[in-house]
Amino acid sequence: MHAPTGSRRERLLSPTFAKPASVGGLPLTRSRPSMTDEHSLRLALFTETWTPQVNGVARTLERLRDAVIARGGDVLVVTADDPEAQAEPNVYRAPSAPFWAYPQLRLAWPTRNTVSEVLRAFSPTLVHVATEFGVGLAGRSAAQRLQLPLVTSYHTNFTAYAQYYNLGMLARPGWQYLRWFHSAGARTYCPTQSIVHEVQTQGFRNCAVWSRGVDTQRFSPMHRRDAMREQLGIADDVLLVTYVGRVAAEKGLDVALKAMRLAADARPGRIAFAVIGDGPFDQEMRARTPEPRWIPGKLLGADLSTAYASSDLFLFPSTTDTFGNVLLEAMASGLPVIGADVGPTRELLGDTRGWLVAPGSAEAMAAALVQAVDEPALRYERATSALEFAASCSWDGVWDRLFADYLRLQQPSVRAIA
Repeated sequence: MHAPTGSRRERLLSPTFAKPASVGGLPLTRSRPSMTDEHSLRLALFTETWTPQVNGVARTLERLRDAVIARGGDVLVVTADDPEAQAEPNVYRAPSAPFWAYPQLRLAWPTRNTVSEVLRAFSPTLVHVATEFGVGLAGRSAAQRLQLPLVTSYHTNFTAYAQYYNLGMLARPGWQYLRWFHSAGARTYCPTQSIVHEVQTQGFRNCAVWSRGVDTQRFSPMHRRDAMREQLGIADDVLLVTYVGRVAAEKGLDVALKAMRLAADARPGRIAFAVIGDGPFDQEMRARTPEPRWIPGKLLGADLSTAYASSDLFLFPSTTDTFGNVLLEAMASGLPVIGADVGPTRELLGDTRGWLVAPGSAEAMAAALVQAVDEPALRYERATSALEFAASCSWDGVWDRLFADYLRLQQPSVRAIA
């Protein structure tokens, strides 16, 4: 979707006064709650990333929008425009441009007056700012200006990314900026306890865990299809090792490539590799992933469910993620995981749901791959433990806890915003 057209007034008000529609099959109510209804939530959500972008943050926030509506609330999303976006009710898109360092990410800088007018039209009882760039800054500023309750969430470890790209000199000012940004909120939500501890050591306050769940109907061993493996020429005694996610260097894929080569050389003909996703490291992966391999690009829906369940092992080399949504999806699909031994991954895998290996060590990762080939009984034991853990990660429980906290923090009654 390109930059909005029409009068400025029309652009501002169209998200709020669009014709009634539904989101995920749920009715999108336009009526305002009564002035005395303390259990009605009107959430204004600010994020740089939103559908049609496919990443863990965008998917989580879309689920959040649907969960709030399912619980009787209403949501306005303020985000960046995207050329491939479709019009959605209650989604305001600000004109944007690709981020030079990562063109898949688009940045927008909506003005304070524009955002204030959008919020006045919607009358939120709570503002949730989920990203720290232009859209998030605009939401933070407008919430303070209009004296609206504000919460933030911490999704991306920018300082780890800076270290990865040899920009460590940015880590200290990066933490200073993030501490200033999140200090404005009554709550900063983090995806794991290890991330809470990390940001608290950097001076963050009012932190709480907002965990993640998994849809165990969509991601399940029942989606395994032997026909898919046969079509790819992968026999039952060949270990199919899969990576799903953004195909980018900061995900540790250079380490994964070296580990793949070492393991393939150690056990020739016994391991196949699948790389699912897209991103700037795609050509490198296609050039260097050992045969046999399957690199289909981005998969969605039933195709993704089948790809997970038809694999035997999941590879997660990242040291920069604050939460690996794909880890839960893989475990729910019946896969044990080989992951870098960093806080968020350790919190999900524990000691029994896969292999934790030294971060950045291709040799350690290759050794775990070889053990998974040589000891199928151990692999099955860890797959069973992973499946049991994923079954306990209910999205409903996650949303119920977050929604209850929202209600505690929101404006006690809906009022007109001056």
